Formats: sequence, C-alpha cells, structure tokens
Amino acid sequence: MSTTAVKHNGPTPVAPAATVGSHIRDYWRRVRGGDIGALPAVLGLLVLCTVFSIMRPSFLTTVNLANLFTQGAAVTLIAMGLVFVLLLGEIDLSAGFASGVCAAVLANVVTVLGYPWYVAVLAAVLTGMAIGTTLGLLVAKIGIPSFVVTLAGFLAFQGVVLLLMEEGRNISIRDSVLVAIANRNLPPVLGWTLAAIAFVGYAMIQLRRYRSRAARGLVNDPITVVLARIVGLAVILGPAVYLLNQERSFNPLFNSLKGVPIVVPIIAILLIVWTFVLQRTSYGRHIYAVGGNKEAARRAGINVDRIRISVFVICSTMAAIGGIVAASRANSVDPNTGGSNVLLYAVGAAVIGGTSLFGGKGRVLDAVLGGAVVAVIDNGMGLMGYSSGVKYVVTGVVLLLAASVDALSRRRAAASGGR
Repeated sequence: MSTTAVKHNGPTPVAPAATVGSHIRDYWRRVRGGDIGALPAVLGLLVLCTVFSIMRPSFLTTVNLANLFTQGAAVTLIAMGLVFVLLLGEIDLSAGFASGVCAAVLANVVTVLGYPWYVAVLAAVLTGMAIGTTLGLLVAKIGIPSFVVTLAGFLAFQGVVLLLMEEGRNISIRDSVLVAIANRNLPPVLGWTLAAIAFVGYAMIQLRRYRSRAARGLVNDPITVVLARIVGLAVILGPAVYLLNQERSFNPLFNSLKGVPIVVPIIAILLIVWTFVLQRTSYGRHIYAVGGNKEAARRAGINVDRIRISVFVICSTMAAIGGIVAASRANSVDPNTGGSNVLLYAVGAAVIGGTSLFGGKGRVLDAVLGGAVVAVIDNGMGLMGYSSGVKYVVTGVVLLLAASVDALSRRRAAASGGR
C-alpha cells in the first residue's frame, strides 16, 4: 500500500498565545522542578539590603551606593571568568593570584619601565591569556585534574607575584587613565546617555525577539511580560543613575564627586559581550553541551579539548581585567594583590549567583548578582562594625547555603525528569 504526502497550502500554524497566568504557572512549575536559576540570589540580595538599610541608614546613602560598585568590581570580573570554567564542572583555584600576577606586570610596565597605559594593559591581558592557555593545556591535553593544576598555579603564581614585586616592594600606579578606572566617575550627562542606550537596546532586542518568534509561530512570552521586563530595566536604571549623579563630596567646591563610576559600564559591556557569546553563538552552546555531558558532546563532533582550553583562557583573561581594576582601586600593587579572600569571594560570587558546581548550568549574570551579594555582605557588616572573622563566617554560610540549594535543585530536577 502506497502512501501519499499531503501538501498543506494554508498559512503556517500559529502557536497559541501564552497568557500571563500560564506564564506564571509555567515558571512556578520550573521552580518546583528544580530550575530556580538566580532566584535565591535575587531574594537574598533584597533581604540583605532591607536588613542593612534598617539597621544602618547610612547603607543606602549615595556615597555608600557608589562604594558598593567599586568595592565588588574586581571580584565580580574574576567571577565572570570563573563561570566559564564552572560550566564545564572544572575549577580554577589560581584565578586570584593570576590576577595578582597580571596586576604586577601592569605596574612594572607602566611605572618601572615607563610605558604608556595601553601597553601596560595589553601586557597584563596577554599575561592572563598565556596563564589560561598553560592551565588549559595541562588539563585538556595531559589530563591532570583541574583542581591539582590550579592548586599548583595558586602556589606558583603567589611566588611569581613576590618575584615581580622583589619580595615585598609596593609599586604605585600614577597613570591618570589607570587610576580613573576604579576611582573616577562619568559626567552625569554621559551616565544618562549610556543608560538610555542600554534601555533602548534592551527594548529593541526584547521586542524583536517577540516579533520574530510570533512570525514563526513559536511559543512566545506574553507581550505583557515582555513589556514588564523593559519597564523593570527602566525602574532599575533610572533611580540608580539619578542617585549616582547626586553630589557625594563633603566639599564639592574643591572636589566634586558625582556620576556613575567608570567601572560600572566596563562591567556592563563585558556582561553583554559574554552573555551574547554564551547564549547566541555555537561556541556558547558547545560549552553547555560539554558541561552537560562531555562524552555525548564528543560524539556529536564537538572538539572537547579546544572548549576546555578556551574556558581557562577566558577565566584567566577576566582575572587579568580584575587585577587591573584592583590595582586601579588601590592606586598600587603589592605582594598581597590577588591574595587574601579574592579567590574565595570570586568563586562564592559565581556559585551564590546560581552557577552550578556540577557543570552545565550558569550564566555570566550569575557572577554579577553573586558579586553584589558578596559586596553587600562585606560592606553592610563593615558599617555595622563586625570584624573580618564574622564577615568570613557569614559569607561562608551564604556560600554553603547556595551550594546546598544547587545540589537539592539538581536532585529535584533529576527526579522530575525521571517521572
């Protein structure tokens, strides 16, 4: 018996339009199934800000708000790079001191050797790329576990920093461009301009995506939800820029202090770039594929070794950028740059934000949210007069809770998928 193909000449079937109620039910279903994303980080951030603002009204002042951005910038940038490594289920314990090595290179090139700032920045970034390439090759080609390789790097890079700083020397950063990165602010008009560009760009992307999916008959978010996202960004950007554009100096006649910190658009640009790479490119999809199931990815034709090497390169490059920001904020580099709690806070920021330690789940935005949580804890408890010991304990507990939530959500997701 022969079969005859039936030809449809009618219009392309259109997926039924989703309602706000169905969208909320679907989201709640995903949460119950273990896909909670960055929800714990967002809720934790809201709770922490509320508690600290009640207990210390100075927490919400414009001076402290600007300080929060610069205080957590270096850790957030390093955490953004760590997200790529964690997506593969790997770890980089050397990221903190790698940032210190790159900062030491920066200081030596610009201050000791006297080269321009852009040469020093390039040297620092290339140093980070070289570090990442070396770590990636050892992990992917030789087969040494990333924990061992990066633990060795943690020790070795600490020694390299000491050698570059001649066993304890402090090198000042006097270049005005480098100092401005973490210590200067944008003119108020430029801050509003960048905020408007960000808002319009985000709105265009959201509306274009909605129209594209609707035209192809794909399941789409309700237009109300799309518009709510756009309005939500405006609600965040508008008040933030307005507050940061207020005068924060106690003596504005001699030293005016207002505007969005320069480091904020730097983080925003890198967030957009790396988010695009992860979500809109085949390379990003390959990272998630390798993190989800390395053997399946290999059988699908993905060059797993290349992916593994590349994420370490990205991680160490972002560590270099974080080291540059840290050197700018301190106006100097010393043997402790990149040490102390930098690595712990960076890993904590990525995990607290929602990136899984088991690989295959995470976003660059997680590092920003987690970095905000870490900065708020450190800043708020400092305002309340707590010691460093208490800060470490609280941050450790928050990290443990985030890791527990991740483990429980994965278990729940596995159970839901099995039914």
